[in-house]
Amino acid sequence: ATCPTVDGSGLAVPHPEQPGAKAIDWHARLDKPAQAVDQRVKMPVWMELFASRGGQLVIQDVGVAELEVLTASHDLVILAAGKGEVVKLFERDPVRSVFTQPQRALALTYVHGLAPTADYQRVSFNLIPGVGEYFVFPALTHSGPCDIMVFEGVPGGPMDCWADVATPAEHLARSQAILKTFLPWEAERARQVSLTDDHGTLAGRFTPTIRRPVLTLPSGRQVLGLGDAVAVNDPITGQGSNNATKAAKVYLDAILARGDQPFDAAWMQQSFEQFWDYAQWVVGWTNSLLTPPPPHILQLLGTAGACAPLAGAIANGFNHPPAFFPWWADADACGQFMAAKLAEPAAA
Repeated sequence: ATCPTVDGSGLAVPHPEQPGAKAIDWHARLDKPAQAVDQRVKMPVWMELFASRGGQLVIQDVGVAELEVLTASHDLVILAAGKGEVVKLFERDPVRSVFTQPQRALALTYVHGLAPTADYQRVSFNLIPGVGEYFVFPALTHSGPCDIMVFEGVPGGPMDCWADVATPAEHLARSQAILKTFLPWEAERARQVSLTDDHGTLAGRFTPTIRRPVLTLPSGRQVLGLGDAVAVNDPITGQGSNNATKAAKVYLDAILARGDQPFDAAWMQQSFEQFWDYAQWVVGWTNSLLTPPPPHILQLLGTAGACAPLAGAIANGFNHPPAFFPWWADADACGQFMAAKLAEPAAA
């Protein structure tokens, strides 16, 4: 099956006083199409490719003992685990970690049968003040093209409602109920949906955390962390796999540039800092979406509905979040940025 393209991004905010109406509603095309592939589809392909190129693929649980064996026999060991006890061995960085608790109750629902958006396929992002966020986008799973529904509920709020869900069917019903309650336009799209499979659901919560990238084992040998092992982002901006991929590229370049010199702790830290030069902006932007928006962001998102160049800049920033700065974080810079975009012709 062919993976569908994501050709744009849109934002809707329910009107606080008019049920069923939208206070903000806009969408914009991406400069280049995006794609989303179920990790259950692409990871096995990558593993087969790795083995076909001569890599030794070993599937087993990994703890300190296994890391000791690997570091004794390899010049460099990189740990890219997203969860499990081994990840907790990396020390939390209190300076770069803003939160100490989960900021959202999370749920995923993989479905077939979602009605498409008008004009072009896109991420449909919905922001419900005080309640949470819902976004949905086209993807490819093992049973073909699908849509992935993502629910982000403020802890303790009405979208933090997954603890009593016991079956996949109940998960789907709860997903539809949330949309019917808060986002009727999305509920209409989802009237005929069915789960892609009984494993196409997920619910949980985690604390966004940045960890120190160098793990020193009891032997004194070191392990370098990558991806969620050292930079756990809330999925509200969809940057987790993107961060890991870009980190892998930074690490690869650093490995090739190292030549015959050892991959010591100083090199590991320096390699991570090169990645952090990029990732700090991703983390800062993502974290900002987990807290109530300041007035300049509300004005920015509202103005985008009447300014196509501004909407396009916000939509395309997802591909390179450093582009959001300084104007996302600074009110004066945001005002200047909006003025510049408002001065551009709409067809630009």
